Amino acid sequence: MVVTGAGGGIGSLVVGRFLANGDTVVATDLSEEALGRLPDPTGQSLHRLPGNITSEEDCAAVAARAAEVGGRVDVLVNVAGYFPTRPFDDMTAAEFREVVDVNLTGAFLMIKAVTPQLRGRGWGRVVLVGSASTFEGVPGQVHYVAAKAGLFGLARSLARVLGKDGITVNVVTPGLTLTPPVRAGMPPDFIAQQVGLRAIPRDEQAEDLVGAIFFLASPDADFISGQTVNVDGGKHML
Repeated sequence: MVVTGAGGGIGSLVVGRFLANGDTVVATDLSEEALGRLPDPTGQSLHRLPGNITSEEDCAAVAARAAEVGGRVDVLVNVAGYFPTRPFDDMTAAEFREVVDVNLTGAFLMIKAVTPQLRGRGWGRVVLVGSASTFEGVPGQVHYVAAKAGLFGLARSLARVLGKDGITVNVVTPGLTLTPPVRAGMPPDFIAQQVGLRAIPRDEQAEDLVGAIFFLASPDADFISGQTVNVDGGKHML
């Protein structure tokens, strides 16, 4: 299986869950240093490959590595994301494109790269990590919210395209999750405010997402496709 954004707070836990399940994981991230911190309990099941999800060549290399070490790709979990804050009036077209490239185009490229292997097996799982910010909008993240909203259309359309091949495509939408980038980039009072807006009034941790992702990647989710599973403590009830 392949996990993108594997060096981050969410991605690293996803990698750990699948390794604990006995899976062979190809972990890719822009940061080679972050990949180096990923533990591999067996010393054989984790394969680290630095790469840029916006590069077709890098995505192809990840898919090829997965085929080499595992014989096939059967699961893709796309966690890679980039969420800078920028007022709309100051946002440039180049900044908008950069955020869309990582959050939406990168997902397309990675799916495109692994699809032949998924089809070859006749069974596959694609799980895309979106954002619950798409349900309400965020003034300082117009580019990010627009890109993450695009994942819904991508997943639903690909679910139609790939369903006949035994491949499901779904989205998991986390709320504001206390990963290191969020702690560093968001005001503490804003983070605290989110707690009071949730039906389950506590901080959201990266660990809260792993179960939903693991379920959608499992045989138990054989008949679920084109769906959005929202994991934000009940802030948004869809």
